[in-house]
Amino acid sequence: MNKIGATLLFSAHILVAQNTVSKLDKGVKDLMDSSGAMASNLSFYVSDEKGSLIYEYQGNKGLSTASTQKIFTAAAALEILGKNYTYKTTSSYSGNIKGGTLNGNLFVSSTGDPTLGSGRYDSYKPENFKKKFIEAIKNTGIIKISGNLIIDDSYFDHQTIPGGWPWDDLGNYYGAGVWGINWRENQFDVNVNGTTFKGFSYPLEGVKWLNDLKTGGNSDQSLIFTAPHSGTALINGMLPAGKTTTVSGATPNPPLQLGVEIRQWLKESGIDFEGKVITSSQIEIDGNQPLIAPKDNVIFTYYSPTLDKMVYWFLKKSVNLYGEVFIKTIGKEKKGESSFRSGVEYLKDFWKSKGIQESMINFADGSGLSPQNYVSAKAEVQALLYAKKQPWFDVYYEGFPIQDNGMKMKSGTMKDTKSFAGYHTSKDGEKYVFSIIINNYQGSGSMELQKILNILK
Repeated sequence: MNKIGATLLFSAHILVAQNTVSKLDKGVKDLMDSSGAMASNLSFYVSDEKGSLIYEYQGNKGLSTASTQKIFTAAAALEILGKNYTYKTTSSYSGNIKGGTLNGNLFVSSTGDPTLGSGRYDSYKPENFKKKFIEAIKNTGIIKISGNLIIDDSYFDHQTIPGGWPWDDLGNYYGAGVWGINWRENQFDVNVNGTTFKGFSYPLEGVKWLNDLKTGGNSDQSLIFTAPHSGTALINGMLPAGKTTTVSGATPNPPLQLGVEIRQWLKESGIDFEGKVITSSQIEIDGNQPLIAPKDNVIFTYYSPTLDKMVYWFLKKSVNLYGEVFIKTIGKEKKGESSFRSGVEYLKDFWKSKGIQESMINFADGSGLSPQNYVSAKAEVQALLYAKKQPWFDVYYEGFPIQDNGMKMKSGTMKDTKSFAGYHTSKDGEKYVFSIIINNYQGSGSMELQKILNILK
């Protein structure tokens, strides 16, 4: 190409860029002048793939992000733990095996595997775990267990819910807590016809219900209220009349739930079980020293899918449980403390070390469910740019959903909050990295933000 041609091409590129900036500015002005945004705050930042600023509107302003918070947690987990990291679940026993009888307790323990019993992974579904577990028991020659089944959920600390999560969220599937042993993603489903329960996805152990449901509307407007270790659950709100709706909740005691199901598996397999099902947490609640799974006498070891597979679902379907397990795992692995506080502190230090200003990343959890998370659009773009340079980027990028407007980006939705963050290549070949967050918008905000982002297409 001669000098004149190169100059003309460069000039055309400048004109296109200027036109894009002008359209973005108008789109933002129109949004912020709208009646729905009268009391809103917006943070918006767009760069090219090299990190050069294209456009920003209050790019440094920290806002509640909802689930775009996950882009920080997913990237950090891939780098800190590694894409091939796995969680481990084991079974062992105390006492001795004589004449086919286990004269002692049977233990099940885990390192917090969030996928244990999940239905998302081929070869890792509940029936796969059940089959391998029972095979391992039978291979030892055990046909009778005289002691108890101890579900050792002591790997993480006792706090199962991050501080700051709204009470409205805790009993619902997206507000599931984190335990040393997680089971079926700590979620249950209940089919409800109008206001009448028609059945559960599996028998929920030790829970009694208060039902304040009413019929009305055309969609699920119900909420479940319960808490960790609780034996009572409340459901209220409205469900459509005359049809069956599936409502999903958070299991109040996943370790106990797994134990009860194992007891049933043993019975179905002809293994005589004389004792009780009890968790290490319950032993402590009762005022006794917890029973910890023996390190020897291990008869069964089960590994989770690799972390890259978890990150895919964490981003694609926004599974909050995974983010909070990652946070506790990072705290345990890197600081020797499996608390949310420890993991969140490490997450923040990680991103500070990558050049993000501390004031722009006020993390409260790993999933974005807490309204106490405050992050700026610029910080999200900086995290996305960092990830793009890493050897694990393809794994990370694969998890980003394709939204209604055809752009590959993570979304965040919470009451009066909407956000998007991701990557896009325009029809002209421009590669953009962007984040847009709006708080206190009166409306869904999704169409309005996508309308602005469509300018990048």
